[in-house]
Amino acid sequence: MPHSHDHDHTPIDAVDTSSSDTALLADALRLVLIDKGVFSARDVQEQLALMESRSDRNGAAMIARAWVDPDYKAALLTDGAAAAKTLGHDTKGTPLVVLENTAHVHNVVVCTLCSCYPVTLLGPSPEWYKSKAYRGRVVRDPRSVLREFGTEIDSDRELRVHDSTADMRYMIMPKRPDNTDGLTEEALAELITRNGLIGVAEI
Repeated sequence: MPHSHDHDHTPIDAVDTSSSDTALLADALRLVLIDKGVFSARDVQEQLALMESRSDRNGAAMIARAWVDPDYKAALLTDGAAAAKTLGHDTKGTPLVVLENTAHVHNVVVCTLCSCYPVTLLGPSPEWYKSKAYRGRVVRDPRSVLREFGTEIDSDRELRVHDSTADMRYMIMPKRPDNTDGLTEEALAELITRNGLIGVAEI
């Protein structure tokens, strides 16, 4: 995420930590555990299917529904976890607070201690979200961090940073874009990005 201003801070980068050796070791270990009957190949497939179902499209669908259904929006802002469950997404008992961005307030989420994150609704957390640079800098200077994502928040608009914990998750409801009254709920969901649901983007 390049930016041109002079600074001495750590940029918000995502370091590639993937390793082919690690992947090979994981495959070998999985085969050994299947062979010893610790779990079955079917168990592995079911877990992979569960992991694949965890996507930011789940969160996007919830927000799109809220944009077109005032009753669902009220429910979502009152109890995010319960509202998620009505669309088939189980947060496993972890409370979910959904924060609405408005013309006067922009919200952004971080987890300063580790990387707590609503995986069921947003998919695997991005590397930058887990980085020390993001976790430290977004609290001290959120406007600068958002600027690195290409998001400029006007100085007269309040910017609130919310710290997730092991007992609480947050998700952002972006402002609905102008001139989208004619779009279907499905088309609206396509406009919403993972970064918008975290708050580092407007949508």
